Amino acid sequence: MKIRKDLESIVSGISAAIVIGILAYLTLETSAGIWLMFSFGATVFIVFVLYDLETAQPKNIFFGHLISIIVGIIFNETIGLSFYSLGLSVGVAITLMVYFKVMHPPAASNPLVALFMDLSFDYILFPVVVGTVVIILLSILINKIILKRNYPKRIF
Repeated sequence: MKIRKDLESIVSGISAAIVIGILAYLTLETSAGIWLMFSFGATVFIVFVLYDLETAQPKNIFFGHLISIIVGIIFNETIGLSFYSLGLSVGVAITLMVYFKVMHPPAASNPLVALFMDLSFDYILFPVVVGTVVIILLSILINKIILKRNYPKRIF
């Protein structure tokens, strides 16, 4: 079933709401840990609205978030919160995402989150790794199987 153009924005919004709702439920209503972080809102926007872009592909989502949260945590653990650590950490994260060809714009905010929230390395597994895997799996399910969109172009 091809989505009519006039319904595409509604379907994209509902799809994003479902994914964030599932992550929020797992975070707030179960004892399974933290599954949700702020930048995931922008990630689901890209996955359901701009799904054709390279930045929306699973490799970019996973590794973009992973690299940038690691950078943020390293800056938090070594330098701490300051105007220069905030700027440098985002710059380093962007540089690494571009260098490794895993650009995902929402992930550029992860170092800011790591520094402002004083995060440590345990944050990498929950929510970053687990949350991005859930987003990737649900976006493939919804986009490819339910909405019949050509997503992803490639997994890795």
